[in-house]
Amino acid sequence: MITCYLRYIIDPYQLAEFEHYAKLWIPLVEKFGGQHHGYFLPSEGANNVALALFSFPSLAAYEDYRERSMQDKECLAAFAYAQQNRCILSYERSFMRPVGVEPR
Repeated sequence: MITCYLRYIIDPYQLAEFEHYAKLWIPLVEKFGGQHHGYFLPSEGANNVALALFSFPSLAAYEDYRERSMQDKECLAAFAYAQQNRCILSYERSFMRPVGVEPR
């Protein structure tokens, strides 16, 4: 299993738009075989950092998801939504191996 860790720098004035974007992606990741662990929005501390975690059975399964998502109408609409309202300023992606977590 591989877990993707996404750290977003968001526009704090577009928090509602980013939350909408996040809610779009949770079922999309699961549609392609992933297990979404949620988005984590600012509360205390930095007001412009958000996180997301989701897992796939393997890096190959993740890469398949990435390729297929670039052809999927719902995924493309979610990408366009974020681009249109500019709620995401930047992001970084890392991969981790979870310990003690079994895939669904």
